[in-house]
Amino acid sequence: MTIIFVCLTPLPLSLNLCMHIAMQHVDVFINRSLSLSRSSAESENVTTVTAFILLGFTEKPELCPFFSVIFLLLYVLTVLGNGWMVTLIRAEQHLHTPMYFFLSNLSVLDLCYSSVIAPKALEVHLYWGRASLSLPACATQMFCFTMLVTAECFLLAVMAYDRYMAICHPLTYALLMTHGRCTCLVLGAYCCGLLGSLIQTSGAFRLSHCGPNRINHFFCDIPAVLKLSCSDTWLSEVILFVSTSIIAVVTTTVISISYTQVLLNVLRSHTGQGRRKALSTCTSHLTTLGLFYGTAIFMYAQPRTKAGSQDQDKVVSMFYTLVIPMLNPLIYSLRNKDVKEAMKHLRSRKILDLFMK
Repeated sequence: MTIIFVCLTPLPLSLNLCMHIAMQHVDVFINRSLSLSRSSAESENVTTVTAFILLGFTEKPELCPFFSVIFLLLYVLTVLGNGWMVTLIRAEQHLHTPMYFFLSNLSVLDLCYSSVIAPKALEVHLYWGRASLSLPACATQMFCFTMLVTAECFLLAVMAYDRYMAICHPLTYALLMTHGRCTCLVLGAYCCGLLGSLIQTSGAFRLSHCGPNRINHFFCDIPAVLKLSCSDTWLSEVILFVSTSIIAVVTTTVISISYTQVLLNVLRSHTGQGRRKALSTCTSHLTTLGLFYGTAIFMYAQPRTKAGSQDQDKVVSMFYTLVIPMLNPLIYSLRNKDVKEAMKHLRSRKILDLFMK
């Protein structure tokens, strides 16, 4: 019955409903898993933490209203932009191609992981110092966010491969990149995200939390939660490092090889028009890649001994969790001729429908 209701709901609302239902099921699973570690800690007479308090940017309470407005504005723009992009691609028949199929899934991922972060971040700054998050809820938020971001890494690699096939093998592109194969590639990205999230989240919450419960962040990020553990975090840090390294190496290798081949193919093209057309189709994707991977590298590769690095981490985290998902629809629509034409066609079609009525 739930599935039928979700399918009949308008698309942007349906996506949020799907996320809410998924988070409920994940929360039940994680709650059962955490109860085992809690019972073992209680058997050892150790006081366990049952809830975390997110601090966000509340070191200066007078700035909380400002950050509340910022989080709300970014989230509303993200929902409107990505919801419009998905609706436009579904409504316009000439956008039913592999490239826009992947782009619509990118918008879905951006919309979903912003929905995991933004509402709680808004609550943190509306009720500063009093916004608590239970241990299962924190684990659920971490699991969903990690899964969606990891899936986006693999989806960006799939999009790079798609551009390689379209530009370097144009004659066989339609035969090779069928709808079934594109669907399998997207499902593979989601499966990789699910596996990576299970490994990283279980590595973080296999530890005992019996000390401080105040997370100096606006969401349950893995490094921030590990800092509060009273257990030895060495193994969890190794798991996190190895899993993120594998994800980074695999995706960046696919992206680098794909765009190297694209660049060589473009340089071999004898016509200036062919070069401009090939480069224009890749510019938006390269811009998204630069923003996403640039902030991720800045976030996780910088030295942790700098003073004030926690505040800097929160600013960078806000950029890649909320700002980039808001910018992606603008990047792909402002620099994309097909999307501009689809928007004009959809507007003209709505106007004609009004006159027909």
